[in-house]
Amino acid sequence: MNKNPIPDLKSYQFEEVAFDKLMQNRIHKILIVCSNYDYYMLEEDGRIDEQIFNEYTALNLRYPPSFAHANSAKRAIRMMQNQNIDLVITWLDIGNAKTVETSKLIKEVFPNIPIAAISHYSTQLRERLNKESSGAIDYVFHWNGNADIILAIIKLTEDRMNAENDIEHIGVKAILLVEDSLKFYSKYLPIFYKVLLNQTTAFMSEGLNEHRRMMLMRGRPKILLATNYEEGLSLFKKYKNNLLGVISDVSYFRGGKRDPKAGFKFLKYVRGFKRYFPFLIQSSDSNNEKLALKLKGKFLYKHTDALEEEIKNYINHYFLFGDFEFWDPVQKKVIATVKDLSAFQKALATVTPEAIVYHAERSQYSKWLKSRALFPLANLFSKVELNDFEDPEQIRDFLIRAIKAYKSFRARGIISKFDKNRYDEYLGFSRIGDGALGGKGRGLAFIDSFLKRHTLNKKYKDVNISIPRTVVLSTEVFDEFIEKHKLIHFVAKCNNDDEILEKFISKPLPKWVLEDIEAFLKVTKSPIAIRSSSVLEDSHYQPFAGIFSTYMLPNTEITKMVEMVSNAIKSVMASSFFINSKVYLKATSHTIEEAKMAVILQEVTGKQYADVYYPNISGVARSINFYPIGNEKPNEGIANIALGLGEIIVGGGKTLRFSPYHPKKVLQLSSPGSTQRDTQQYLYGLDMNPESYKVSTSEAINKKKISIRRAEKHGSLKFVASTYDLQNNVIRPGVLHDGIRVITFDNILKYNTFPLPEILQDLLRISQREMRNPIEMEFAINLDVPKGTPKEFSFLQIRPIVETNESMTKLPDDFNKKDTIIYSESALGNGKYDYIYDFVYVKPETFNPANTREIATAVEQINKKFAENQKQYILVGPGRWGSSDPWLGIPVIWPQISAAKVIVESGLNNFRIDPSQGTHFFQNLTSFKVGYLTINPFINDGFFDLEYLNKQEAVYEDAYLRHIKFKEPLCIIIEGKSNKAAIYKEGFKLKVNQESLEESIDELPPDGFM
Repeated sequence: MNKNPIPDLKSYQFEEVAFDKLMQNRIHKILIVCSNYDYYMLEEDGRIDEQIFNEYTALNLRYPPSFAHANSAKRAIRMMQNQNIDLVITWLDIGNAKTVETSKLIKEVFPNIPIAAISHYSTQLRERLNKESSGAIDYVFHWNGNADIILAIIKLTEDRMNAENDIEHIGVKAILLVEDSLKFYSKYLPIFYKVLLNQTTAFMSEGLNEHRRMMLMRGRPKILLATNYEEGLSLFKKYKNNLLGVISDVSYFRGGKRDPKAGFKFLKYVRGFKRYFPFLIQSSDSNNEKLALKLKGKFLYKHTDALEEEIKNYINHYFLFGDFEFWDPVQKKVIATVKDLSAFQKALATVTPEAIVYHAERSQYSKWLKSRALFPLANLFSKVELNDFEDPEQIRDFLIRAIKAYKSFRARGIISKFDKNRYDEYLGFSRIGDGALGGKGRGLAFIDSFLKRHTLNKKYKDVNISIPRTVVLSTEVFDEFIEKHKLIHFVAKCNNDDEILEKFISKPLPKWVLEDIEAFLKVTKSPIAIRSSSVLEDSHYQPFAGIFSTYMLPNTEITKMVEMVSNAIKSVMASSFFINSKVYLKATSHTIEEAKMAVILQEVTGKQYADVYYPNISGVARSINFYPIGNEKPNEGIANIALGLGEIIVGGGKTLRFSPYHPKKVLQLSSPGSTQRDTQQYLYGLDMNPESYKVSTSEAINKKKISIRRAEKHGSLKFVASTYDLQNNVIRPGVLHDGIRVITFDNILKYNTFPLPEILQDLLRISQREMRNPIEMEFAINLDVPKGTPKEFSFLQIRPIVETNESMTKLPDDFNKKDTIIYSESALGNGKYDYIYDFVYVKPETFNPANTREIATAVEQINKKFAENQKQYILVGPGRWGSSDPWLGIPVIWPQISAAKVIVESGLNNFRIDPSQGTHFFQNLTSFKVGYLTINPFINDGFFDLEYLNKQEAVYEDAYLRHIKFKEPLCIIIEGKSNKAAIYKEGFKLKVNQESLEESIDELPPDGFM
């Protein structure tokens, strides 16, 4: 027999089930048509509303239907014209000739509304209806005073209404009942539905959150009822690939006549389709058992005293409802019983080879999964046959690996509710508590969802694209902590960061939170990043990038780990109320009560090298390039990458800048000299000694700065470095040659050992489309993985770069730079500003790079005054604003310059600069629409009339700064299309250009800017 190839689980894409498309047709309102007496009996004696409500509640069903009553056909039709009726139930009496006529009248006016009839009688009623109803009545049921039959009617009708879509197109499973005895199918159906709905309640635990559990309920198997041979055969042929089994009577109509052997003929047909297909013959004649067993069917005697129990047992055993029982055919006993998929996975590792084969040849693995609505995994198992494998151990290995792959797939794109008793390594994103996820948390959940929607996780061979394993402590935890310890008044009054931190650390987290954290830490084996996720962070209009704290912790023994994580969580919460955060809140018109904080616990991507841990690549990429060079285009985006932790990028240190569309053209690598001078000189790693972490307001407390020379001993440079051959003045690829190591990423960008440019092209394009906005993303990559293991691309964060809403502006046609104080041809931003009076600049004549920290403090003091007075100003200084390296510029953080509306980075004669691209700094520039200019007038790059400024009277001056307040506002124009900008001298007036409306519209950016 030919063997089919076994699916490659590394690249296999599970198909998502559209649970939201299931059960689209529901019964919401039922009209009961009967005499007032019969309805009274139903309503008062039967308490039909109450019973149905109780049934729905007991079975975890939502939206029980409501009932209306009409006592005649005319009234029924009138009511149906004015109300949305989904199902009509008529009360039939053998002595009342009008009941069939009533149904016919209703059917003529409303042909698509199903009509079910119930009656105390059965046999004579069926014969009469066959003669008279002409299809007006869809179902007839026997009434024995039990409201369970109403529930069965509702569910059977819903199943029939949804069968075509749910079974045929989406793959929901079904049970086929072929029975023409009113009395018996009226007895069976309530039993079937009870078993089905209890089964549904049992497998709801496979849902990872409340929403998914409710979605799984929609995937319960359906019941299809046929009352003759042709109807049963038609349903079998149509749905055979999605049927769990058949339950059939023996004697019913076939070819228009009653055939006493019709059920056996049906069984023979089914056996021709599949040998092990479950088929139950049930009959009033016990003599039929022998033939049923001969034809490899099962038999049930209709008049047994334990009919209900036997039906339940058969359905549970042969349709594989309930627990899965591993049967060993050699030992002839059950050797393991499992309740859910996780227990199933564990049992597969230990059960005997004989048991593995026994269930495989009967296709029972896929059947059990189908009955639990785990269709993607069931469909995978259905694609392989026993004969495709060499031996039982290969089957076992495939089953276990497939379950692992499915559990990872299932968890992607889902925010699962954290359950300390069920949490395992396959859950990618979970939440603790029911509050908000905060900005970063939302962003991560969004990333997770669109990676799955666009099937990006496994798009590239041997690369896994995902978010790192994440747990978010929702704002409920923050609220409970703050309220329980009455901290809000304390933080409102206290302006000392250390005091606030100390107070927070002294208070315990809620016990239930600590238990959940411990459960998470027992699963993860990596260092953990504790990240802020304020509800105000990364919002579209006021992103709080880089304002709140992030801590990283090495992994160690569990008790110490829980203590460190707890302290780091409280430190992140405390950072909501640090001075910088309060300044920022004020600048964005928020109160401290609005600064609710969720906290992210996330595995750190990377590998341990000696006593430190770091990724092979950290990076930031933007879908818009503010500084296109050469062939680069703004809409192609830009990336900055570095070896080690991302601090060096965030702080504006030396990193490698490249366009994902032009990865081989890197300005920094244009000559051996620039390669050595302008590439990364050091990296950051996490200190793996647990004692290195101390409670501190500094998040860098346990991060080590490592030289490139030292990193060579780690063995990590082979992925990212080249060698500078000093003697020959050339850069050689790799690290096998003697010379100075330089971080060029040539292996990746030139020699394509990892598809980073292609991945970034995809992610930037799709992310921007998903957010309908230019975006910035952070990522980390681990290339140093065991052989056969996919490399890891971790998508860490996404946030919008807010477009300017100002209309495009142009410098005048008769532009003369002598009219300006500053002219720049490297400007970021767009718009015209004509309301700024204040100009603050660092005095070039006294500037010394050794004093940049003191200058930062002086700028902070001036900025505070502007912030307090709600005024904005122009700020000019040498080097990179916001640099973490004080020798490259002035090391301010955003709150220290938050009131500046235009920021200028100016080179000096001996202090040339490149435009800054510090992540958080840049995010705030663009989000607050701050004009950002770069000039190097000493090399004819831009213009700076320092002499003009020095002649103006200063309202404040110290050793480093000079503040001028002009009497009239200065005119500032930033021309977004050309990256040019001018700050005009006091008194300059622009000529008003009377252009037509059409010309103005032509100058506007296209929709979406990109």
